[in-house]
Amino acid sequence: MYSQLLIPTLREEPADAEVVSHSLMLRAGYIRKLAAGVYSYLPLCLKVLRKIENIVREEMVRSGAQELLLPVVMPAELWIETGRWDFYGKELLRFRDRHNREFCIGPTHEEAITDLLRDNVRSYRDLPKNCFQIQTKFRDEIRPRFGLMRGREFIMKDGYSFDRDEKSAHATYETMYEAYKRIFNRCGLKYRSVEAGTGTIGGSLSHEFQVLASSGEDEIIACDSCEYAANVEKAENLRLCEGSEAAMGGKFTRVETPAKKSVGEVCEFLKVSPSNIVKTLIFETDQGPVAGLVRGDRTLKEAKLRDAIGCERCHLAEEATVIAVSGAPSGFAGPVGLKIPVYADYETEGMKDFIVGANENDVHLAGVNICDFSVTKFVDIRAACAGDLCARCKKGKYETHRGIEVGQVFYLGTKYSEPMKASYLDESGQSKAIHMGCYGIGIGRTAAAAIEQNHDENGIIWPLPIAPFHIEIIPLAVDSAVMEVAQKIHSELLDAGVEVLLDDRDERAGVKFADADLIGIPYRVVIGKKGLADGVVELKRRADGHLEKIRPIDVANKMKELLSVV
Repeated sequence: MYSQLLIPTLREEPADAEVVSHSLMLRAGYIRKLAAGVYSYLPLCLKVLRKIENIVREEMVRSGAQELLLPVVMPAELWIETGRWDFYGKELLRFRDRHNREFCIGPTHEEAITDLLRDNVRSYRDLPKNCFQIQTKFRDEIRPRFGLMRGREFIMKDGYSFDRDEKSAHATYETMYEAYKRIFNRCGLKYRSVEAGTGTIGGSLSHEFQVLASSGEDEIIACDSCEYAANVEKAENLRLCEGSEAAMGGKFTRVETPAKKSVGEVCEFLKVSPSNIVKTLIFETDQGPVAGLVRGDRTLKEAKLRDAIGCERCHLAEEATVIAVSGAPSGFAGPVGLKIPVYADYETEGMKDFIVGANENDVHLAGVNICDFSVTKFVDIRAACAGDLCARCKKGKYETHRGIEVGQVFYLGTKYSEPMKASYLDESGQSKAIHMGCYGIGIGRTAAAAIEQNHDENGIIWPLPIAPFHIEIIPLAVDSAVMEVAQKIHSELLDAGVEVLLDDRDERAGVKFADADLIGIPYRVVIGKKGLADGVVELKRRADGHLEKIRPIDVANKMKELLSVV
């Protein structure tokens, strides 16, 4: 009964809500904030989360994975073994116990599961193994925002596979990939699987599952002709000018550009297009400082540069480093005469007579060509754009979409097993490192993404498979024959296995309708005296407002029919 549930709906827009899902979850009484990035899940929200969890659990078990539960707290020693104790940064919540031993709250559990398996796997006969858990985790985000989209405390399904070699690990990866497709299909979401970078998890192969939504924080590149799709951090560009005839060098001139640091300022001052400028960006890596070159109207992707270099860490250099390696402040660095490795984007290979920084304050060089400086390697380091030729089929053009990442699969190889000495003896008695994969799904994030994709100006529109209830009964009177019919339909729906919410509140019809739209139950049946006089009730679909008048006795069978196709 509605009156017995904790559903504290709000009429006003929450002041701190930045995205639709955050606002609607607060307004519809699904969540309440306890601290920055930490939320209480109210009854309606918990029902949604449990439904998503159950879909995930069923498909993981179907794919051959087995459920376990690892500790939330992990000792520092495990993270030190893999090097992530220092690398992970302040997002890892650390503490000391009463014995002054260091621990952390797990944002992810590669170290813990690898420690478990290395102690319990001895032979090739013990492999493969595939385990998963659904657990509350904590990542100390510097700016938690967007409600359940980017909280500090969150519920996650994380799974880990252990195989003998790369071939069998890739087969497990494909099995998990297919399981993820079934999971998001069953959740009733429109999504796209895209190639992605591996971030702090590591590894050499990864796909993200992106729920398509105009409010998505991730940009997705997809070909309009083939199946290729990738996160913009990963999307490939063609090398179009390889081996092109080089222009004559040594013709460049020195141009005074006082206080003109940005591409826009230089273009306006020299009356040139951004496509005639090559930006020189200095990065600090664990292999030392490097320079990345891209055209002036392009964006350099750190993840691509990191992969091209083959380093672990890569970030824009501090001002002191820029001055130390180039002799000039940021905005005036250039490749001519630079003594550090230079990685130039493919697109710069075909450019001629372009403008670069002069490695001197307030000065640029005009008429520069590739032969005027040393390039360590031409690489793909720029962000792909809409309209670019597809790097896979070489026929289609790229389109851009917005998406919300709700899941990701990784092939890790031996990234964790080698430093943690997780090995097995093969058929010949030789010790071999175990090949691993990991597979994550954000449970709360999936719920929030569903709202971002499915809502209107009145509230949430839940996909039927993950809605807190299938149908809501709204009697327009609570002390008459109307309520008797409502209770009878309620009992018949329950007997039919339909999840039903009966709004038994003594409220005006407008209040009940507004709350029904806000909380987003997929169907509602409205019972009024006038309709009953004609022998009918109104069955309305939340998604499109489709209205059907049916006999009260037919409601349960109609809902069973609708649920049978989900």
